[in-house]
Amino acid sequence: MNYSATLSYIGKNYSGWQVQPDSVSVQQVIESALAKIEGCPVRITGAGRTDKGVNAWGQVASFSMRKDIAPDKLRLAVNFYLPDDIRIMTARYVPEGFNARYSAVSREYRYFVYHGRVCPPMLHNFVWHRKSGVAWDMNLAREACRMIQGRHDFTAFCRAGECPDDPHRTIDALRIRNKGNISIITVKAQSFLTNMVRIIVGNIDAVATGKKSLAWLDGLLAGKGRTESAMTVPACGLWFWRVNYD
Repeated sequence: MNYSATLSYIGKNYSGWQVQPDSVSVQQVIESALAKIEGCPVRITGAGRTDKGVNAWGQVASFSMRKDIAPDKLRLAVNFYLPDDIRIMTARYVPEGFNARYSAVSREYRYFVYHGRVCPPMLHNFVWHRKSGVAWDMNLAREACRMIQGRHDFTAFCRAGECPDDPHRTIDALRIRNKGNISIITVKAQSFLTNMVRIIVGNIDAVATGKKSLAWLDGLLAGKGRTESAMTVPACGLWFWRVNYD
């Protein structure tokens, strides 16, 4: 039987989504839980790869099993074997040929920034606590978002040494909104480069604090290198939020 599952997890205790040879990954832990139910190895495919420390609200995985277990019962059974920081939220049957990664039409990430000298402890590991005394100019932050939307050469927005031959990507939507001391940056695209969302937020921060100009950002989008770009913000503020399918 073919299944898909929507997953939520806290990333701080894992090396990331993908199986790693010498560390524990989210994928590895879920496959281990499924193997206990199936009685043999089960390989799963995630809609996207998250780095070490990145959280997920709505990651999607697809997999096949010989056993036919009702999706709700499968969800309960797998969660029994999972640690508390990983959970299958929903499970469903899917047609043969469905692939969580290749069937996706877009992916949405959200990045949470907490502004202030003191961050509530319950938000630790879930937001970037931005302690700097220089407040964001929200008009500049929104203009930066507007400029980054669309199709560009995102070489400056990719981890050094991991940029593909074609660094062009299309950002379908990029917006920012505030709730009290928290800024929420939402990014939607079909695909992303390595560290792309975290570097986008770092460049927004540079513009919003006046460290860099909008003209500088425009130059980055014209294909400048990673060394010309701003910092990669911490992983803890990033959430893989949603995957969209036809």
